[in-house]
Amino acid sequence: MTINPQDFYQEQHGRGPGAAIEPTASEVKRGFTDHASNPSPLPKLYQPLTVRGLELKNRIVMSPMCMYSSHDGFATDFHLVHTGQYALRGVGLIIMEAAGVAPEGRITPNCIGIWKDEHIDKLRQIVNFAHSNKAAIGIQLAHAGRKASTTAPWLAKIRGPNADAAQLGWPNSVVGPSAVPYSEDSWKPNELSIEAIRRIQQDFVDATVRADKAGFDMIEIHGAHGYLAHEFLSPISNKRTDEYGGSFDNRIRFLVETARQVRAAWPEHKPLFVRLSVTDWVSPSAEIPAGGWTEEEGAELARALSAEGVDLIDCSSGGSSPLQKIPLSPGYQVPLAVAVRKHVPGILTGAVGLIDDAKQANDILEQNKADLVFLGRVLLREPNFALDGMAQLGTFAQYPHQYELGRKKVRLPPA
Repeated sequence: MTINPQDFYQEQHGRGPGAAIEPTASEVKRGFTDHASNPSPLPKLYQPLTVRGLELKNRIVMSPMCMYSSHDGFATDFHLVHTGQYALRGVGLIIMEAAGVAPEGRITPNCIGIWKDEHIDKLRQIVNFAHSNKAAIGIQLAHAGRKASTTAPWLAKIRGPNADAAQLGWPNSVVGPSAVPYSEDSWKPNELSIEAIRRIQQDFVDATVRADKAGFDMIEIHGAHGYLAHEFLSPISNKRTDEYGGSFDNRIRFLVETARQVRAAWPEHKPLFVRLSVTDWVSPSAEIPAGGWTEEEGAELARALSAEGVDLIDCSSGGSSPLQKIPLSPGYQVPLAVAVRKHVPGILTGAVGLIDDAKQANDILEQNKADLVFLGRVLLREPNFALDGMAQLGTFAQYPHQYELGRKKVRLPPA
């Protein structure tokens, strides 16, 4: 058999970096570990999980995080290196950042997209690299709605928060369920017609097909943080009086219909996640008499999405109003995952938000508060989180074969 030199240095053996494996006698002798076997049972953070036809080697998920490093929606070498490092370093599931299903659905002109077939090739290269390192990889499908045509955070300090035409923005094409801006400083969106709603739903379906062609293992619909799907959910941004506004059933209609259409276009064996803002964190007040989207509504929406074939709710919050009052603290959104699990038996949930160390993450799982932990900014600070966390929990794991000599030695605490 002829060996492809590229396969030699790329393909990882076994289940790949970040997978729990028993140490060999040689590894014990060389000091990589002070114990001859892993804890039994394994810490849940490093137990595999199967969702439909996808087996995750551990329960660490990289949350989709915007990198603002694209032109015309194309992923670049930056995305290959940025995403690829987490495949090397043991993350079980990597979800690429919010990809616009339409050019005007991007948050900024520098966000990636998946609205045309030409985007597929670079995305496929990233997927192939992740797969060669035995990581599962997905992508988040998004439409920014009334929060579109803004500037990247570091550019906002220089140019202001909104991208006008001179900055390749599209202020006249910003849309939302109603003509209600996010804030006084935001673009005023154009209210979507029924025809335009149908067109955006088809954009999600077309993006789903492209994601499959690129080889992604799962997709996540972005229904959170004040972007389009969330804008339909929240009475703060949705003032419609037709079938897409008013009652709870009407306000959830856009997202439920979109999930149904995406599920039908997505292969049956591949998982579908939805990221939800389970609550707006906006109570009734003089400024917003009716208040915002509530935790009770978020949990009931999860039930409707489960009925449409959604496998997991990624439980986030906020983003619909500058008047939100978020009770920031370690793991502050974990109770939202618990609430969804209680309300919708059988659905999987992801916990996200200020989860910063392996013990905290493992405790969430061991206490059955969620099925997966989604990590964001901590991975930007600590890209080796998945491998270092093994040592913190007294567990032995596979390293990338190229990095084996740098393995952190596991020392068990004194008995």
